[in-house]
Amino acid sequence: MIPRHGVVLVLETHATRFQICRKLTDKVAASGFYVVVPDFFYGDPYAPENADRPLPVWRKDHGQDKGFEDAKPVIQALKSKGISSIGAAGFCWGAKPVVELAKYGHIQAAVLLHPAFVSLEDVQAAKVPIAILGAEVDGMSPPELLKKFDEALNAQPEVDSFVKIFPGVEHGWTVRYKDEDEAAVKRADEAHTDMLNWFLKYVQGEFPNGFYQNLIKSSL
Repeated sequence: MIPRHGVVLVLETHATRFQICRKLTDKVAASGFYVVVPDFFYGDPYAPENADRPLPVWRKDHGQDKGFEDAKPVIQALKSKGISSIGAAGFCWGAKPVVELAKYGHIQAAVLLHPAFVSLEDVQAAKVPIAILGAEVDGMSPPELLKKFDEALNAQPEVDSFVKIFPGVEHGWTVRYKDEDEAAVKRADEAHTDMLNWFLKYVQGEFPNGFYQNLIKSSL
């Protein structure tokens, strides 16, 4: 039987951590979600070692606006399967397509993890519960911007929100860690758990044990 609740994971530019992403997908699915991980790069993830295609050049072929447009038929396909509520999580590049989905009510809940190219105006326009998990060391979404996100969302009580800054981590920490680094794995797992709890509450409608204890904002 197909679960009634779905989650779309929109990955970052590199998309080189297959095993990490597979484990995360399995973890979310084990909680009762139908999980999809679309390849919005069409087999062409960013390759840092390719000097002929630096990130600005690669991004011209893989705009986040196109990612948003590509995500909409994925959402419709899930609904055609009878999936009644859908959450979406965006990592780095994937955060912008997800916040666009949240603006137009295509999903029931959103989570942005170390977002890239997401503006204050984007966050303010979200129409569904949104959680933002950011890093203390992040040139794309520095703590100063994350705090502005938090202030803006708190000023809109009609949209449930949660912003958390993880101390001592860098941009991409949730999917770029090494398995042998126990501390890095622990920090990534904490973010994964926060993401999953958000979906359990706002997509499945459940309140996992320790939900409010787990969602504690880190202070710098």
